[in-house]
Amino acid sequence: MAETVQAGIVASIDGALRPSTYGELPLDDWVEWLVKDWLVPNFRTTFRAAQWPVDQVLQGLEAFLQAMPFFVMVIIVGLFALRFTSKGVTIFTVISLMLLEILGLWPETMTTLAMTLTAVFFCTLLGIPLGIAAAASDRFDRLLRPILDIMQTIPPFVYLVPIVMLFGVGVVPGVIATIIFALPPIVRLTNLGIRQVRSEVVEAGYAFGATSREVLFDIQIPMALRTIMAGLNQTLMLSLSMVVIAALIGAGGLGLTVYTGLGRLDVGRAFLGGLGIVLLAIILDRITQGMATQGAAQQPGWTFKGALTKLQGIGGAPRQAAKPAE
Repeated sequence: MAETVQAGIVASIDGALRPSTYGELPLDDWVEWLVKDWLVPNFRTTFRAAQWPVDQVLQGLEAFLQAMPFFVMVIIVGLFALRFTSKGVTIFTVISLMLLEILGLWPETMTTLAMTLTAVFFCTLLGIPLGIAAAASDRFDRLLRPILDIMQTIPPFVYLVPIVMLFGVGVVPGVIATIIFALPPIVRLTNLGIRQVRSEVVEAGYAFGATSREVLFDIQIPMALRTIMAGLNQTLMLSLSMVVIAALIGAGGLGLTVYTGLGRLDVGRAFLGGLGIVLLAIILDRITQGMATQGAAQQPGWTFKGALTKLQGIGGAPRQAAKPAE
């Protein structure tokens, strides 16, 4: 009896301390009103028009990749791998591309590659300036940080509902959802890379008479290049991971192969699509990592020494020694 009374008292106290006892917050209704009753009727035309540049880049890139002969594509990607990676990775790249063609996945692979490169292009176009602005202003950084946190922590499926309502279905809305999902890493790492440049190095640039623009492009960005490229690499990987989810709203490529296989319980077809994504991800990952490690090491203009050489004006042809007066 005493235990029953004690349990009732605890339940009463717990109920009194719960905010939901006094009312619930209808946040879901507010979000639905915001999207369905305000954004869609008033701004859907604007959002549809905003997808035009993504559509143009995607269509042009996909048409180019699909029209390129298979052996030419293998040679080009193989040369990139040989230039920026090792011979072993180059052999793996060539064999993987040939395997994708033998498996009958070449058109889907080119579509996925076009979607991924389009998403990475717009992420770079938006992310690097945002990262530079965040590195230059602590106030903007504090404002941008929670937005990036939300973009990174919301499950990818949550993006699809407002994307479909505002942009419709198809490949372009899938790429837009990929851009939103993959944007935060390049913004964060661009900000981090520029902030990690030592202050005395920046002061040395100003001491040589450089302007703020010259310090940014000749010192800060070159010294932060590896960190920025790491962000680009993460954005690339996130873009590839999003292609399967984007297939739910009409995006094609290897993601559609996986989605179709799952829908029909065709394990083999789903496995082939997943294998294609894995091979493509490894190839792009190794090449971009090689570009990050070799770019700063092999191009002196991208280093601090090269930047100071430019600032001092001794990077061109050596001056002729003045002849003594006769």
